[in-house]
This record gives sequence, structure tokens and C-alpha cells, in this order.
Amino acid sequence: MTLFDEMMKKAASADGFLAALDQSGGSTPKALKAYGVPDDKFVAGEESMYDMVHEMRTRMITSPAFSGEKVIGAILFENTMDREIEGLPTGQYLWEKKGVVPFIKCDKGLAEEKDGVQLMKPIPGLDELLKKSVSKNMFGTKMRSVIKTANIDGIKAIVDQQFEVGKQIIEAGLCPILEPEVDITSPEKEKIEDILKEELMKGLDALSDTENVMIKLSLPTKVNLYKELIDHPRCVRVVALSGGYSREEANEILAKQEGMIASFSRAMLEGLSYGQSQEDFDKTIAATIDSIYKASKAP
Repeated sequence: MTLFDEMMKKAASADGFLAALDQSGGSTPKALKAYGVPDDKFVAGEESMYDMVHEMRTRMITSPAFSGEKVIGAILFENTMDREIEGLPTGQYLWEKKGVVPFIKCDKGLAEEKDGVQLMKPIPGLDELLKKSVSKNMFGTKMRSVIKTANIDGIKAIVDQQFEVGKQIIEAGLCPILEPEVDITSPEKEKIEDILKEELMKGLDALSDTENVMIKLSLPTKVNLYKELIDHPRCVRVVALSGGYSREEANEILAKQEGMIASFSRAMLEGLSYGQSQEDFDKTIAATIDSIYKASKAP
């Protein structure tokens, strides 16, 4: 069995969830502030910021509770993939020491809103990033776009773009996570989700037998709305973003969705802080991981 096949087996069938540790340059200062890092410890956009965020992620990943028993995979930012934890490249450390499947965020942010959606910006150098990711034993990628209104043309454009880039990623030897996020504050959220589900089903139906994807979605208003996607043979897994909900709220909604698992970012950081003792930090992250794991296993 190849390394990719081993990781695929874990990603497709293991109990647990994905930890989204992929805050990029734009969202990193906010994440560090939430974590309680003093302003004088880093300069936004400078190397000191990336050093500090790597220190935060290393603290999370090396904590005893962060392991493949409950965390199936972790989504990284390119800068984290390029660094090391305890002398090993981050992706290698995750898989070999923790049994956690590594993914890489590959998008370059969002374009301006048009037709009620924000497509992904063009991704220059994607082929090079994919080659590098394969060489660093990444299993998959993740890329995000956002839907704000129930505009059919906009939603079709979002899904088309996600699958188009997804196929390029599959050809490079990686498994893509398609992330067409629905803005949870949209008054049309439920209607958006109905349209999105139909378009995603069309996209999955058009894939060949050797093309498999994961899908990351906002928690749906209707319970089990995405069950058909989850059961589709071309869909490895459907994972949920917390998308602005508190961890408690997100866990509560997720626990009602059969077969959907978490891929939380902000909710993973809740309760963790820079000034905590190692003992408190480890206890807090263990409780967080346990609560998200339980919500991902239910019902």
C-alpha cells in the first residue's frame, strides 16, 4: 500500500475530525491576538509573525491529546509545511509521530464579490506548490470560496471553479478539499444550501471513477441536508467549518448531522492562550479535541 493509499484509508474511514491550522498571512494577526500573544512579540506580515504562529501550532500539535486517535487530519498553511517540528518537516511529523494526515491550504484568498459570491483569486504557481506538497508527503489540499446570496449563476460559478481546480490537484497526485463556504449570516442561507447541494451533486456525478474529492461546508440549516453528498462514491468525506459559530454551538449543530465531521479552525483555538502553563494548555486542548471528536461521531 502506498503512503497516499494509507492516508486515504484513514481520511475516508477513521473516526475523528480535521484540525484546520491554516490561518494565512491575512488572518494570522487575528488568530495570534485571540491566542493572547502580546503585540510586542511580533510584527504583522514580518517573519516574527510566522515564527510566533509556528510556535503556537507546534504547541498544539505536540500536545499529547493531538493525535491520530481523535484527529484524523490537519490543514496547514504553506509556511507551516515548509517548517519543522522537533527536527522533522511538519507534514512528516504529523504522519509519522502523530498518525495525523497532512493537508495544505492552496488558495490565494478571495476575489471581489460578483453575483453574490466571492470566487477564489487566480492561483499563480499552483503546479509548483502541488509538486512541493507531494514531495513533502502531503495527502491533500484545501481551497475556499464564499457564497453570500442565493444567486444561481454565482453558485454555479463557485462550484465549477472548485471542481476545475480540484481536477488539477487530483492530477498532481493529491486529494482536494473543495470549500464553497456559505455565509452563515446570509438571510438566504437555507436557499443557498439547497442550490449548492444540487450543484455539488452534479459536480460529483461528472467525476470519473479515479477522481475523488472531500468537501468542506458550512453547517447546514436543515439537518442531514448533505447526506446525499456524504454517501456519494466520489466523495471521500464531508467536513464542516465552524464558520463563526462558537465551539459549543458548532458542536451542537454538527452532532445532528449523520456522517459529517468537523474541520474547525477558530473553535480549535477557543480557550487556549499564550500565557497558559503547559499543564493547563494540554488539559484545555484535550477537552476541546474530545468535545469536537464526540460531535463528529454523533449521531
